[in-house]
Amino acid sequence: MSGNLATKFGAKFLFIDPEYMGQVNFLSFFILGLTFGAFFMTWNLTTYLLHAHHFPFLASLSRPFTKFCINNGIIPFAFIITYFILVINFQAYYEYWTTGTILFNCFGFILGWITTLFLISTYLALTNKDILNYAKPRDNKPPNLVSFLMPGRRSPNLDEIKTDENILLVKTYMTETLRPRIVRSVAHYDSKLLLTIFKQNHINALTLQLASLIILITFGYFIDNPYCRIPAGASVFILASILTSISGAVTYWFEEWRVLVLVFILILINFITSHDLFNHTNKAYGLNYESKQAYYNYDALCQSCQTGMEEDKQNTIEILDNWRNKFGKEKPKMVVVCVSGGGMKAAVWAMQVLQEADSFSQGDLMKNTVMFSGASGGMIGAAYLRELYLRQQQGENINIYDKQYLDNVSKDILNSLTFTIVSNDLFLPWSTFEVDDYTYRKDRGYIFEKQLNENTHYLLDKKLIDYRQAEYNALVPMMYITPSIVNDGRRLIISSQGASFMTVPPIGQEKPDNVLVDAVDFLSLFEEQDAQNLRLTTALRMNATYPYILPNVYLPSDPAIEVMDAGFRDNLGVKSAVRFLHVFQDWVKENTSGVVMIQVLGHDRNETLEADGETQGLIESMLNPLGIVGQILSLQEYENDTNIGMLYDLLGKDNFEVLRFTYLPSKENDEASMTFHLTKREKRDIMQAIYLPENQENLIRLKNTIQAAK
Repeated sequence: MSGNLATKFGAKFLFIDPEYMGQVNFLSFFILGLTFGAFFMTWNLTTYLLHAHHFPFLASLSRPFTKFCINNGIIPFAFIITYFILVINFQAYYEYWTTGTILFNCFGFILGWITTLFLISTYLALTNKDILNYAKPRDNKPPNLVSFLMPGRRSPNLDEIKTDENILLVKTYMTETLRPRIVRSVAHYDSKLLLTIFKQNHINALTLQLASLIILITFGYFIDNPYCRIPAGASVFILASILTSISGAVTYWFEEWRVLVLVFILILINFITSHDLFNHTNKAYGLNYESKQAYYNYDALCQSCQTGMEEDKQNTIEILDNWRNKFGKEKPKMVVVCVSGGGMKAAVWAMQVLQEADSFSQGDLMKNTVMFSGASGGMIGAAYLRELYLRQQQGENINIYDKQYLDNVSKDILNSLTFTIVSNDLFLPWSTFEVDDYTYRKDRGYIFEKQLNENTHYLLDKKLIDYRQAEYNALVPMMYITPSIVNDGRRLIISSQGASFMTVPPIGQEKPDNVLVDAVDFLSLFEEQDAQNLRLTTALRMNATYPYILPNVYLPSDPAIEVMDAGFRDNLGVKSAVRFLHVFQDWVKENTSGVVMIQVLGHDRNETLEADGETQGLIESMLNPLGIVGQILSLQEYENDTNIGMLYDLLGKDNFEVLRFTYLPSKENDEASMTFHLTKREKRDIMQAIYLPENQENLIRLKNTIQAAK
């Protein structure tokens, strides 16, 4: 919640900026407070279970558990105070809320918390008995919960329970009215009776645990219903309640063996989920997993390159000819657009730049653009704008520069994702849905696409084949979506057109033994598995599969290949653009007046090196050589610049130009987080970045360069 842990995953937003039904308001905080109340009570029940026997005097009092909670309240109340400080600071600074709104929403959290406390306290009051109920003579005594719940379990020594050997010395305690009282001796009570008083809350802890589990799984089953997608922070609180109960039960039952037992449980879970019945792998929606699997090995990839390359090249040349014919006799400037990854920040920035650049150039940007490539969030923004542009070209009354579309692409997805992880994926997804008569499991990959479609009003709910004719007629630019293959590090080239020429350097066709096939044409490899029916949102999701947040996708091949974020190989899409221009360099030289590569960067290429070497400890310095792995984006930048240098040689330095539009945070703001959630301040900061001097200068250069060719 403080932002010091899992910052890049946006963990703090789940709690200090909870969202429900697309809104952060009183209701979302109320629901969060309800579930915090459950966690609060579970924590107290668990600590009571483990430690109440250290305070035997409690058993002689009325409502012993209530008094235990009050006197055990330092940690939770310190948490609540800290939480409200974080919420107030965050909402005032990042969301621009008024003081009244902030306090009202904080009251919603408190009201939810109190509501849960009241409900659980009422249940405890009806089920728990104090010592008078057990001590006075009666025909039907309360049940012996010790023997019922904990048969065979070694209990604390009954003779020591009332001695100082097994007691944390307490002289006073607070009552329900917060008044101090002196602890009185309980030596005259039967030890077994005292122990029975403590044990009666075991059944309550079990009941609360089962209720939490049932509620969580039930909400997970109804993830399609927006009303059931409670704030993700609320589902985390419910999960925390379950884990607290389980860890407390294991500790109580097995004591010093608890660590070994927990390790055994983890090993057992790993073993069980390694079998198909309990193992779930995410699939690409639209593909046929029931037919014969595609054969995946190097020989098959080489054969695919040799047999389909000329046909795919000829088809692409026809697309380029159709694009060229839009400009008449004048040789136009060809534009290729590369957009970087970086979550929702990159999606908003890419769309903002493309909107501004096309508007500033009076529509020439989209008209002159031949292809889009890139990674993660940037491609989501580019794909959304391309769809809007296509609908405009087809005659729909759409203003692609409307800021409403920026608002749509900036809407939260993180809440639904995290909620589904906690309520559904952790318990193995078991509900299903159908796409074109093929059945798939509902998991966080499914909810990502559903939430993205809801945010963009289902404009992206299309198949690859739906763009084939529009791309062929040059109504819209081609798009190369390139997730990384985990198995061997190759890139998977997803396009509505055949792209086998993108899988190997051009020399590879003449001298195949000199260079390796470094990419895979999706349409060619999975032709028999209905590759053209792949959902566009699935392709975009595969391209943005950040580890843990989204599931890696397994494709119907033998052996099965696993794909993840395109940023693993190329976070900007330069590899695709360079390969494309390399293959068609002769056509480009003959039919255009040059090429402009637009790079839309969601991060600073020239980040300052932090001088922290002097503060490294022994262990840190020993692990320092591994630090280069964390510089993967910088390594890609260096390689991209090498490839761009090659293009200057191929096309001529006067016929090739690179224009970079970079998001840089303003001086008073931190850089926007790389998650699927943005605050109002972050959105405003991203949208203001287009007015930075360097970006404004590049807008002018882009307009002049394109229009100079007319």
